[in-house]
Amino acid sequence: MTQESPYALFDCLPVALLMLDEYHTVIYANDGAQAAIGTSLRRIHGKALQDFFGPEEKVECMLKRALRGETVSDDSFYSCRDHIPHTLHFGPSATQGVMVVMIPEGNRHDAEALFRAQKRTETVSRIALEQAHEVKNPLTSLRGAAQLLDELVPPEQQDLCQHILREADRIRERVDVFLQLGPRANVQMTAVNIHALLDDVCQASAGIRLHRVYDPTLPPLLLHESRLRQAIENLWFNAIEAGADFIEVQTRSNPLIRLPKHQGMVLEIRISSNGEAVPPDLRDRLFEPYVSAKSRGNGLGLAIVQQVIHEHNGRIHFRADGALSRFILQIPIQKESP
Repeated sequence: MTQESPYALFDCLPVALLMLDEYHTVIYANDGAQAAIGTSLRRIHGKALQDFFGPEEKVECMLKRALRGETVSDDSFYSCRDHIPHTLHFGPSATQGVMVVMIPEGNRHDAEALFRAQKRTETVSRIALEQAHEVKNPLTSLRGAAQLLDELVPPEQQDLCQHILREADRIRERVDVFLQLGPRANVQMTAVNIHALLDDVCQASAGIRLHRVYDPTLPPLLLHESRLRQAIENLWFNAIEAGADFIEVQTRSNPLIRLPKHQGMVLEIRISSNGEAVPPDLRDRLFEPYVSAKSRGNGLGLAIVQQVIHEHNGRIHFRADGALSRFILQIPIQKESP
């Protein structure tokens, strides 16, 4: 029977972590650290941290402070191999050495971008909730008055009443769509067969070549089925409205993706299509409310998709890949308790 490594627990952490002894040499690197540095533990073991990160003087200073019992961090480090900026967090370990957590600049930018997007969505949501009664209550009264008037006026004037009713319904529909950006309290998750949901939404039709690439090992997942269905529908019809005649829907579990508040596998849903390309100047703002590359539409579809994914503690990316436009949904894999 082999003895389990005393550091085995750290392999499950969603961050890159190094353990150093009191001489500043590496004694352990978890899977994330090995991937970030680009080599195996065997090649990292026994090396100084300065062999991998600079500037050397600053690394030395932070290590000394950590050995004195301080917990310190700084975002001015860089990897020696490819000069990618990093934030390094230093702290004392239980073995009289030092623990170092490594966060690449790109990951920090992703987290900051996600935070900004969430704050924008929260602002829009507050406005929506405040205006809901201001608009919908008098709109309901207006519609009721139009219905009553429709019963009283001569037949030749009923067309005007019907026009008022149609316009009232159109305004109410727009308000309802806007309110979908609002946060959902106590979102109830249930076990969902993700492939059955995708098949139900993404159905081949005339002029559309549909390609499915599914991971058969995915179990039923805890999701909010109706909200996620709405997000997938928005992406599906978005591709069709962009003129796509080829759409690929792919699922897979990705062990390399790290999501906030989650320490396990991540579900990736990729929806790729060959429709009209998104203009480069819109790609960074694609999920903001009222931003749209289409001449018609309200510009809320992708903002709603992002809100739904945030409700699942996940994130969404857009990527232009040659002739394809690709939306990548990343959602924590959570299963029902046995």
